[in-house]
Amino acid sequence: MRILVVDDEKKIALGIKKALESQKYAVDVCHDGIEALNMAEAIEYDLIILDRMLPGMDGVSIIKNLRSQNIYTPILLLTALGTVKDKTDGLDAGADDYLPKPFALDELLARVRAILRRPKVKAEIILTVGDLSLNLNTHSVKRSNKDIILTNKEFSLLEFLMRNKNQPISKEQIITHVWNWDSDILPNNIEVYISYLRDKVDKPFSKKLIKTVRGVGYKISDD
Repeated sequence: MRILVVDDEKKIALGIKKALESQKYAVDVCHDGIEALNMAEAIEYDLIILDRMLPGMDGVSIIKNLRSQNIYTPILLLTALGTVKDKTDGLDAGADDYLPKPFALDELLARVRAILRRPKVKAEIILTVGDLSLNLNTHSVKRSNKDIILTNKEFSLLEFLMRNKNQPISKEQIITHVWNWDSDILPNNIEVYISYLRDKVDKPFSKKLIKTVRGVGYKISDD
């Protein structure tokens, strides 16, 4: 399972990351609210551990933004703010649980296990570009009602492009949002994965959707 840890206190974030990795979870970490929102939108995490007070965008605003997009990734909210109103504000915004700071790592891990045991709530979300559709729940991709079989990484790359349809996306943005922070992916590798996608999504069809934007990167559009 893949977990996103968001905390601007780097020592706390690192401690949580190590504790989770000791339990065999895959963990991404970031320290900024806007960056966290972008990652949560682009990647299907099993859980987000989210600090309430963050630079860029606060945790409650991130939760509200995700829920408004029908993104129901479970969220464990961390905060040093301990009033009843602080707790209810986070839960009312859509957090699944709440843990005040300071906390014991053993309690955090217990909360994580409890949340991950709960049935997932997902809205049926289908991204479309022209006759191409991508179902975020079933991980199925179709074009002109024909099934397209993608690897997990190809699916993630296509999802990111489709979430940003008609928008030029740089190779650096793709690396940031589709690959782990510590991966060895290089800009040239992105060209290879774009080529894989084109072979499956565009080559069998007369209209090409994935386009190269000279000097920038790529975009997907039905223009």
